[in-house]
Amino acid sequence: MSAAEDVAAAMPELTGWIGRKRVVEERIALAAVRRIAGTFDLDPDAFQEGSEIPSHWFNLFFSDVARHSAIGPDGHPRKGEFLPPIPLPRRMGAGRRVRIHGALRVGDDASKTVEVAAIAPKAARSGTIVVLTMRHTITARGAILVVDEFDAIYREAVPPGAASTTTAPMPAPPGAAWSDSTLLDPVQVFRYGAITWNAHRIHYDADYTRSAEGYPGVVMNGGLTMHLLLDSALKRAPGPLRSFSARLMRPLFVGDTARFEGAVEGTTIRAWVADKDGHQAAEMVVECDA
Repeated sequence: MSAAEDVAAAMPELTGWIGRKRVVEERIALAAVRRIAGTFDLDPDAFQEGSEIPSHWFNLFFSDVARHSAIGPDGHPRKGEFLPPIPLPRRMGAGRRVRIHGALRVGDDASKTVEVAAIAPKAARSGTIVVLTMRHTITARGAILVVDEFDAIYREAVPPGAASTTTAPMPAPPGAAWSDSTLLDPVQVFRYGAITWNAHRIHYDADYTRSAEGYPGVVMNGGLTMHLLLDSALKRAPGPLRSFSARLMRPLFVGDTARFEGAVEGTTIRAWVADKDGHQAAEMVVECDA
């Protein structure tokens, strides 16, 4: 059967996953917070027990910890373990929509409720895809702190020797009020993957990335791209972070230099990433309190 037929045949089972929930619990440990701070070039000793941590660090905790025997050939947990058994082999983050109500603190006993929010098959330039939306609700101290809807795209396999198909390139927007030139540093990518327990091989195994997924080199972690873009925007924020939405448009590659840019419009920040060729690779809208 074709990929489209495989997905169509799987949809009755996949639809049954929508609404499924599970809870991941974690203590926000000082040692973990200090490792995160160091990874983002902040002073680890600035954080002590009870310290409030940046509100957008919520997604650096609550990792799914699969047994090694449950890991698939791409480094992700095999489908059906934590995520729906979507019958397409390639998975990448695509974007998120986040609402911030408060921040975690060092020492919190916190939880993340994970819910399968939507599973949507689509036809794309690269062939059949499925968009999986997960809703994450972060709770601590008896209150909801964050609601995060995260999209991942599942794609068809790349034929042997073929290049991965990406979206048509478009130039980065004009009118940037700032531009941070940033090396997509392999050491930072490694440390970020360790923090988030992300073993997807496209982020560290160049041979696998070229042969199995058709990319020219190691792919930048999309979560890290969004984190760095948000950090860049928050340096210019007119007030505390209230919400943000992000979309990944084209892959970035480790070792390249990208530009993290944007402009402030009242309490809204519009930000984007330009790759080494000037093509737009990501976009973000940040809303701040006045």
